[in-house]
Amino acid sequence: MSPVARLDTVGMWDLAAGLPEQVSQAVGLVGDLEGLPGHDDIENVVVLGMGGSGIAGDVVKEVAGPFMPVPVVVHKGYSIPNFISETSLVFAVSFSGNTEETVDAATNAVMQGGHLVAMSSGGELEELAAGWEAPHVRLPDGIPMPRAAIGLVSVPPLVVLERVGLFPGATSWVQAAVEQLGKRRDQLVADGSPAEHLARTIDGSIPIIYSGGGLGGTAAMRWKCQVNENAKAPAFHNSYPELCHNEVCGWGQHGDITRQVFQAVTLRHEFEHPQIGRRISFVDEILEEVVGGVHEVQAEGEGPMAQLLDLILFGDFFSLHLAYKAGVDPGPIPVLDDLKRFVSEE
Repeated sequence: MSPVARLDTVGMWDLAAGLPEQVSQAVGLVGDLEGLPGHDDIENVVVLGMGGSGIAGDVVKEVAGPFMPVPVVVHKGYSIPNFISETSLVFAVSFSGNTEETVDAATNAVMQGGHLVAMSSGGELEELAAGWEAPHVRLPDGIPMPRAAIGLVSVPPLVVLERVGLFPGATSWVQAAVEQLGKRRDQLVADGSPAEHLARTIDGSIPIIYSGGGLGGTAAMRWKCQVNENAKAPAFHNSYPELCHNEVCGWGQHGDITRQVFQAVTLRHEFEHPQIGRRISFVDEILEEVVGGVHEVQAEGEGPMAQLLDLILFGDFFSLHLAYKAGVDPGPIPVLDDLKRFVSEE
């Protein structure tokens, strides 16, 4: 058994490497879904979810949102937006089907008249959807951690939006993502990959992940969360241009400390506003004086879906290499299990 295998009790490395196949498989999960509202009946789309399941909403918002005739709102929490009504298409995404906040929010959304599409591998959410006679997309069993199912939770909403006429061409964009993910996966599983090199360089420091716009911000958030959960280490993220109006001021002093603690990673993609590149150049000059290193990762692929998932796959492997170097099992997250038990106690 390899050293990696001994440190990976639930198979997180193999799951990361299987993302291209997972995304391809996810297209067929929607099947002959019945009970969807008509195109003209939808005035807004809301995606409910938390953590590794909730990122589906961020993907939908950044990939489909800019091309849709109605707004996409991502909601992570209990109480739902008051505007949800019979003109709302509401996706409730919980891989287990038992996420407390998502079940609560979905229940409230249905009570307000929203057209619910539930997505889970079973659990309470599936049972509630059956009782409500709401469409339910059943996610495959066998994924030990929701964060390892990003393809399964992110693609079905795009297919549903294509089916109701709000996001034509979704499946072709997903196919482009599958092709790019295959190329990137082959690069990342090789010894001495760019992700391994970056992890080796940053090892022992706290990564600050920056990127531009909503697409880049979603990728940066995913990188941060994967370092937290896989490597059990702190990481932070922010996005351009917002960080240029506040966080950049925080690098004005304590350089003797921050150089020993932080390293910066900037995620780049082809869908940045033209001014984002100028802002990145300016901030990089500041960061080079106050952090241990400034690194850049460039997205590849055709279309925003391909480039977003390309950055995500790179970040997943980066976090796994950090875990391996620290001797940490990337799968189990005992502190979250303890937290769930704590909040469920009366």
